[in-house]
Amino acid sequence: MNQLTIQQMKRFRTEVTRFMMLYKFALDEMETKIDILQEEFQFLHEYNPIEHTKSRLKSPESILNKLQRKGCELSLPSIRAHIKDIAGLRITCSFLSDIYIIRELLQNQTDLRILEEKDYIRQPKANGYQSLHLLVEIPVFMSDREERVCIEVQIRTIAMDFWASLEHKIYYKYNHGVPAPLLQELKEAADAAAALDRQMERLHQEVDKVKEAQAKSSELNRIVIKNQEFVLPAAFFKLIDDSSSGSNG
Repeated sequence: MNQLTIQQMKRFRTEVTRFMMLYKFALDEMETKIDILQEEFQFLHEYNPIEHTKSRLKSPESILNKLQRKGCELSLPSIRAHIKDIAGLRITCSFLSDIYIIRELLQNQTDLRILEEKDYIRQPKANGYQSLHLLVEIPVFMSDREERVCIEVQIRTIAMDFWASLEHKIYYKYNHGVPAPLLQELKEAADAAAALDRQMERLHQEVDKVKEAQAKSSELNRIVIKNQEFVLPAAFFKLIDDSSSGSNG
């Protein structure tokens, strides 16, 4: 291998590394946003709609294989144009309603743009798979430019995530040649998981009603931030009257 070829390899390696770093930075940005929204939601509603998150980057080999399956040109611009799930973020929630709360929170972020939405909850796949898929474009600020990077966001409940994990393991074990009886059992398990989600959602709504009914005005003079409790002085509530009179004036 001559010196020129070595230099070309180094330049290409740098170019590919920087390309992949774009998607890594996009995931970092998105996870920071989710953390902020999560903490704010917890403060406002005394409830956290997110159980956990998990992010991943596709490997160069997986990207290449998908590009070839699509029959697309082999180049970095082609990869960016045709492969939209290089960066992936999975958000797992407790309840069905949480999924759409998270989607709304993301929609309200002015610097994000939702390019595509696929709702496999209202319209499950034939095998029973359920999840909400969003393609989200997020700005990434590099040292010399701003890039708009696409991330695939999957939002699902714990039950949906458990089923999807099991289905993936079964398909991997059988190398996609899963016996028909097992496929039927998987579909029945998906239906059972969906029924459980609906039941848990009903329980969640009932708990919310009880919680609202038990709320005491004496608790309204306290706020908690980062596990530190603050008592609001009685005079502080004069701000309510001042702001009301100001808006009426």
